[in-house]
Amino acid sequence: MATAILDKPGKIKKIDKSNMLSFCVEAPKHCQEAAKLAQAVLIDYPRPQTIIVAGMGGSAIGGELLKDWAKDRITVPIEVCRAYSLPAYADKRTLVFVVSYSGETEEALSMFLDAIKRNCMIFCISSGGELLEFAEKLKFSYLRVPSGILQPRAALPYLFLPMLVLLEKLGLVSDTSSEISKAVKTLERVKSENLPESPLSDNFSKNLASRINGTVPVVYGFGIYRAVAQRYKQEFNENSKILAKWEFFPELNHNEIVGWEAAKELAKCFSTIFIRDKDEPEEMQQRIEATEELIREGSKKIFEVWSVGESRLAKMLSVIYIGDLTSLYLAILRGVDPTPVKTIVLLKERMKQSGVKEKITRKLQKLCRKMTPNSQSFSL
Repeated sequence: MATAILDKPGKIKKIDKSNMLSFCVEAPKHCQEAAKLAQAVLIDYPRPQTIIVAGMGGSAIGGELLKDWAKDRITVPIEVCRAYSLPAYADKRTLVFVVSYSGETEEALSMFLDAIKRNCMIFCISSGGELLEFAEKLKFSYLRVPSGILQPRAALPYLFLPMLVLLEKLGLVSDTSSEISKAVKTLERVKSENLPESPLSDNFSKNLASRINGTVPVVYGFGIYRAVAQRYKQEFNENSKILAKWEFFPELNHNEIVGWEAAKELAKCFSTIFIRDKDEPEEMQQRIEATEELIREGSKKIFEVWSVGESRLAKMLSVIYIGDLTSLYLAILRGVDPTPVKTIVLLKERMKQSGVKEKITRKLQKLCRKMTPNSQSFSL
C-alpha cells in the first residue's frame, strides 16, 4: 500500500529533504521559546484604540488567530491587513503590528511605510531583513525572532504568540503566560500521538492524510476555529501542493452548502473536514451535524478533527498542530518535498522586475535621512 511509506522514516527523509516534518514536530518547544522572547521585549505605547496586523501569507495568519482568540476578551477592534496600504482609520491611536518573517515582503514594507506616515504606534516582528533594518534606524519597537526557519508558515509560533504577550504588556489581556504554558502541555500530548514514529494505525494525522489523499479538502471551522480552518487551507496549499478551500459557520449555511448539490461526479472530488469542540455551543453543534447529514450524499469523505485541551489557546493550537502534520504527511504520500514553494518564488522574481519594492525602500531610506537626531520625528 502507498500509505506504508508513512511508517518508513528513511523514505520520508528522502522526500522531505529539508526536514520540515521534524521541525514542525517541535512546535511545543517553539511556542515556549516564542513566549520567552516576547516577555523580554519592552513596548512603551499608550492603550491603542484600534489594532492592525499588517502582513501576508504565513506571516499574516497569526493576526487572524489573534483576532479570533481576543474577540470577546478586549474591546479594541483587531483587523488583519493584507495589502500595500492601511485602512483609512489608521492614525496615531492605532497600534500596527508589522509582521514579516523574512523582513523582505514588499507589501509589509509598504504598510510599514504607510504606518509611519500616519504616525501610528508601530511594532515589528521579523527575523531580520529590511523591515528590522529600518525599524532600528527609525527607532521603532521590534521583536527579532530566530532566523533560518524553513518557511514563514513554519514560524507560526514566533509570529503569533508574541502578540498575545504584547497585548498583556499593554494591559489589554491578562495571564497569557499561564495560558501559553497550558497550551504547550496540550501540544506535547498531541505530539506524542502524531509523531512520525507513531504507526499509521495509531496516528490520527497520518490516517487523515491517507484518507483525504486524491481529493480537494474543504475545511469548515467556527468561532475560534475560523482562522484555524484558514490555516489548514494554507498548509494544504503550501506543504501538500494541492488545491483546498475553507469556510466557517454559520455563514457557510447561507451559501456554501448549496454547492454540494453539484453533480455527484464533481462532488466526489472533494473531502470535507469539520473542526469540532466538545464545548461547542448547542446551536453550533446542531448546525454542524445538520450540515454533515445534508452534504453526505455529495461528499463521500467526511471527517472530524476534535480540539484537545481546556483553554482557548490550547484548543486552537492543538487543531492547528494536527492540521500542519496532516498536510506534511499528505505531501509525503504524494511524493513531494513540502518545503519549496516554487510558484511563489517565481512570482516574487517577476515582481522584483516591476521595481515596486525598490521604490518603497528608497522612500524608507529618505525617511531615515530626514529623521531628527535622537527622536522619532520626520519631515514627511
